Amino acid sequence: SKFVNDKWMIKNGFLNDVQEHKPWWWNIKVQKLNLSAPLILLPEVSCQKAIEILQEKGYDQAPVVAESGLILGMVTLSNTLSSVLAGNVEFTDPVTKVTYDQFSKIGLEDSLGKLSCILENDHFAIVVHEQMQCSGNGSSFMKQMVFGVVTAMDLLTFVSRNDKK
Repeated sequence: SKFVNDKWMIKNGFLNDVQEHKPWWWNIKVQKLNLSAPLILLPEVSCQKAIEILQEKGYDQAPVVAESGLILGMVTLSNTLSSVLAGNVEFTDPVTKVTYDQFSKIGLEDSLGKLSCILENDHFAIVVHEQMQCSGNGSSFMKQMVFGVVTAMDLLTFVSRNDKK
């Protein structure tokens, strides 16, 4: 049934948006949101240290990214705290035990309309930028870099500050 759902098809890049009455901001690129660089946690960070870092830096969530650059998921302060308090994880466990591995990605060149479709079902999207990396032997590959984390509040703030109606 999701294949006949236009919002799912748009979110997953199978269909360009065909909304007839688009708001003024619909086709603006995600890069215009001017997101701040995210706080990134490495997978070996303990749950206790993750809680301390998130509280100290004033973040509710942070992407967990391996040294290789592979995006493993997102850790939230509330899920980490509740998991520790419920006894599901120990303070000393790696943060990967409380990492959400189901998340949506969006590129800097994607539209705010696509972002809007993602945020209808997800609390956040990880903004990624693809970058060519070359090794010493001449081989090259595309690597996704985390550029930011975007929430519905970021989109709403942008729209309300720049309202063109």
